[in-house]
Amino acid sequence: MLLSGYLFTKLQQLVDTTAFPNLELGNTMMIIIGLIFVYLAIAKDYEPLLLVPIGFGIVVGNIPAVPGMPLSVYDEGSVMQYLYFGVSHGVYPPLIFLGIGAMTDFSTMMSNPKLILLGAAAQIGVFGTFAGAIALGFSPSEAGAIGIIGGADGPTAIFLSAKLAPQLLGAIAVAAYSYMALVPVIQPPIMTLLTTKEERVIRMKAARQVSTRERILFPIIAFLVCTLLAPGAIVLIGMLFFGNLLKESTVTERLAVTARTGMIDVVTILLGFCVGASTSAPYFLNWDSIKIFGLGALAFSVATAGGVIFAKVMNLFLREKINPLVGAAGVSAVPDAARVVQMVGQKNDPQNFLLMHAMAPNVAGVIGSAIAAGVLWSQLVK
Repeated sequence: MLLSGYLFTKLQQLVDTTAFPNLELGNTMMIIIGLIFVYLAIAKDYEPLLLVPIGFGIVVGNIPAVPGMPLSVYDEGSVMQYLYFGVSHGVYPPLIFLGIGAMTDFSTMMSNPKLILLGAAAQIGVFGTFAGAIALGFSPSEAGAIGIIGGADGPTAIFLSAKLAPQLLGAIAVAAYSYMALVPVIQPPIMTLLTTKEERVIRMKAARQVSTRERILFPIIAFLVCTLLAPGAIVLIGMLFFGNLLKESTVTERLAVTARTGMIDVVTILLGFCVGASTSAPYFLNWDSIKIFGLGALAFSVATAGGVIFAKVMNLFLREKINPLVGAAGVSAVPDAARVVQMVGQKNDPQNFLLMHAMAPNVAGVIGSAIAAGVLWSQLVK
């Protein structure tokens, strides 16, 4: 009896040191959601470079810790908290922008500057959602952080929410990256609904060749113009155009290659995993998160519609017409939004190649979302 009692006590102690006693329904739900993310990434090829780290991070973040052991991103002194520092203090997003700049070709935008307006028009999703969030009872700072989801730019959403509404960072980040991954699902119905068959088969004139001098001068001049207008965007815009200067200068190719390959891959892994790990059920499963996801869907839809409708308006004044589908690429989900434009265009005309035209508003949208974030930050910072 003494032996059996001793063994039972030890077994009970062993069970108490596992995660099972503290595993709640919310944790189980979030683990299932994380596994769904991983499934969509692997089976459906929805943004696997983002959804695999985020999905697995969600699973990791919802394994309950043993009391007294600092393990989660919210536990003081834990390793996860140190990794999460780059998210909570906005360190990772500028590094992502450096890599994006080093891999982005702005020549399509420079060769047809009027398409920049489509990237600007898509930012209506940001400010429209800002107003919607205010109406739902969020504070101006929280509404600004939620609104940037409409830019369809995960790093920008993380950077701004870390500055304005850190308590909503997990929900905003997951919403932003989820809708980025769902670009091929969300955008085509909106694009088809807002355009006619005749508009979808419009063929656009080939872009002109951009000189090396123009490529080198562009990131310098664009940085000065953007940051003088919106100083709050200096970190994101500065890293974006610095990365692009590394690429276009032709004398720093090794640095450019590092920025757009190894460095951005490492930061993407850390960013995605830590964002996922921050969605622990007690912090994530609440009505605010549900409202954020609803507003995010509205933001993305409005941004897509805004770009398409603005292209139709521009056509009223242009001799050489723009295919309105290109306007949908004004959201800054690079390059997926441009690929969706190409896909929808070729469904209507297999010989119509819109990809390079769509890249112009697509990269303009990256700049636009960073400027929008800078404007919101400067206006709402406490």
